Amino acid sequence: MMVGFQTLFYKEVLRFWKVATQTIGAPILTAMLYLLIFGHTLKDHVEVYPGVQYTAFLIPGLVMMSVLQNAFANTSSSLTQSKMTGNLVFVLLPPLSHWELYGGYVLAAVVRGLAVGLGVFVITAWFGNLSFVAPWWIVIFAFLGAALLGTMGLIAGIWADKFDQLAVFQNFLIMPLTFLAGVFYSIKSLPPFWQAVSHLNPFFYMIDGFRYGFFGQSDVNPLISLAIICISLALLSTLAVQMLRRGYKLRH
Repeated sequence: MMVGFQTLFYKEVLRFWKVATQTIGAPILTAMLYLLIFGHTLKDHVEVYPGVQYTAFLIPGLVMMSVLQNAFANTSSSLTQSKMTGNLVFVLLPPLSHWELYGGYVLAAVVRGLAVGLGVFVITAWFGNLSFVAPWWIVIFAFLGAALLGTMGLIAGIWADKFDQLAVFQNFLIMPLTFLAGVFYSIKSLPPFWQAVSHLNPFFYMIDGFRYGFFGQSDVNPLISLAIICISLALLSTLAVQMLRRGYKLRH
């Protein structure tokens, strides 16, 4: 009964794996450049957490940023490209349920996000003295974060009719929310107003909870972060499944 789901999942994984240099190698290189620039410049001047060097603080943020951005890119680019080339019909013709469509696309996005995140971690971990205080928190936040951004990418891909529209979604929503989520700093260093604004950013809770798994220190209780991520994932998943069920901008 799961043949359709498995086939779609395999197709989506194969799609990004065929161009791994672009989909996996390039994001790893980008994260490495961020680490070299910010880590070299600020490592002797900034201590965010007691006893944690800035370079070590930066690495989990870069890993999670890579996970989130690439999970979003996988689903959004796949759907938009299929709509523009006209081959989306071959996905819609088989008797796949909306849950199978959702699961196939999002799970493949999770695989890509985690693959890039693991690559970034392997390359950058040599530059910082990392600890693993709560490793299960690392796994949980990485998986849920990738699933949440994969779902957002699915919604964006359904909504967008061309890459120009998708670029608006990515450049004016995903990119700012990611960079303002505490990747390069702790929000406790911000003025009170901007701390309050940062708490409205769901990306902040993903990165903060993920970082907690390494150092056992965070700006927010990780249980609160986990609850917010789960609620956000449930709401966005409901929206994405309903869009798939109705064939919004998919079936004309």
